[in-house]
Amino acid sequence: MRTDIFARLDREPEPPKIVAPRMSRHRIALFGGTLAFYLAIVFAVLVTSWLVALDWKVMLFRPYQQWPELHAFLDYYVVLGQRGPTAVMVACWLGWRSWRQHTLRPLLVLGTALLLLNVTVGAVKLGLGRLGPHYATQIGSAEMFAGGDIFPSGHTANAVVTWGILAYLATTPRARRYLSALSATVSLGVGLTTVYIGTHWLSDVLLGWAAGLLILLALPWFEPLIARTESWIFDLREQWRARRRGVRPALAPQDGPQPVLLPQSIAGEGAAFAGTAATPAAPATAAAQMATGVATATATATATGARARAHTPTVCPERPPVAPAGSRRPPQHPDHGSRTTASPARPMTGG
Repeated sequence: MRTDIFARLDREPEPPKIVAPRMSRHRIALFGGTLAFYLAIVFAVLVTSWLVALDWKVMLFRPYQQWPELHAFLDYYVVLGQRGPTAVMVACWLGWRSWRQHTLRPLLVLGTALLLLNVTVGAVKLGLGRLGPHYATQIGSAEMFAGGDIFPSGHTANAVVTWGILAYLATTPRARRYLSALSATVSLGVGLTTVYIGTHWLSDVLLGWAAGLLILLALPWFEPLIARTESWIFDLREQWRARRRGVRPALAPQDGPQPVLLPQSIAGEGAAFAGTAATPAAPATAAAQMATGVATATATATATGARARAHTPTVCPERPPVAPAGSRRPPQHPDHGSRTTASPARPMTGG
């Protein structure tokens, strides 16, 4: 008897039906509030407000010098927000779930979220071009449009999306609450770690949190597309399996008259019957050949049926047939003698 964790997981029942989240009013309100916060952060940095002054104060405080004993641990902890390693870890877990639940939705949701993350966060990074704290040139400046790529924080946004996917795909409310708390703690720690190391401003982290949360809140809008993609992939798999087995798909019925296949004997009689008529000219196309074959087969069947009716005796259904009286022998020709009479004697000639 197996006692390991895989034996216990094999005995667990699969969820009967996975319900995809919908864009409810509560979620739309959260999306609108997060978007307003996102735009407010961008505006505050563009106008060099008090938020930029706070960025400089935290940067000049140099947290990595105030608590150097945390530096070794946080260098490894910040990897939880790096896109490559986290995507591989979460994809392995979701791949196992996809295999167990017989669905591709977990992997497709992860791929959709990462694609949205790269497009939206990458476009804002390149568009605003903010320099990081280690490359700042003027104290008190926002360092915008200078060729940088740190606003918003990619590590923070990636931590929110990658670990938040686990809570988004949870199948029970209890698991969703626990995973939401776990993903929030990890993403909060990753963002503050980037500020501690000095690779991001504090406003970068705030905007990264908002960017990742916007992607998670917008995922229900992409659920119909994810469902259609999953169905399309499964259809391609079935077609590939059918080709491997050598099974050809059934052809759709065509409109119009179809050629009639006749037995070989009837076809031979029809050919002999049609031989007495003039031979038509050879058709120039395949369609003409098919039409000629149909006409010949129809004429053959008609002629054969007529001959069969001509040789069939007609019996009155109201009166049973009566056997004719007398001998059943046919009358003999007068020139032929009866076989029972003796033949005339031949003249005897002397020898």
